[in-house]
Amino acid sequence: MVGRIVRTADFERVLGQAPRSRSAHFAVHHVAARPAAPSKGRSGAVEPKLSTGDALTCPPPVDDLPTDCWLGTVVPKRHARRSVTRNLLKRQMREVMQREAAALPGGLWVLRLKSPFDPRQFSSPASVPLRQAARDELTVLLQRAAKAPPAGPARPR
Repeated sequence: MVGRIVRTADFERVLGQAPRSRSAHFAVHHVAARPAAPSKGRSGAVEPKLSTGDALTCPPPVDDLPTDCWLGTVVPKRHARRSVTRNLLKRQMREVMQREAAALPGGLWVLRLKSPFDPRQFSSPASVPLRQAARDELTVLLQRAAKAPPAGPARPR
């Protein structure tokens, strides 16, 4: 099971590292760490008193067990103008990551679209050929990332 990165601080921490692997359209960044803990103090939030507050607790459901890999996806509008294309690429990123997660070291992973797909080659924004091309490229990218040594901090621009 692969968790999702949702905090900006986690994205910044991972994207601050040099890419672990690159392909023609994607880059993958990795940090061997867990996501940042949520802030404890919520302003104005009041915990409701539950009638089951003193009940015995049971083990967490299997779906909620902690994971070793967390994934964040970055698909900028400048590289994929249409939301249909952005959503297709994000779905492919999550699907391939789920499939390849067992071979990857634990930590925070960010898959980033770094250049657009040629619109002349993929005429429809959600075409089957685009889906297959993205899936194939992401599979090779993550397989290379699994074998690559950890990358250091990104070079300043």
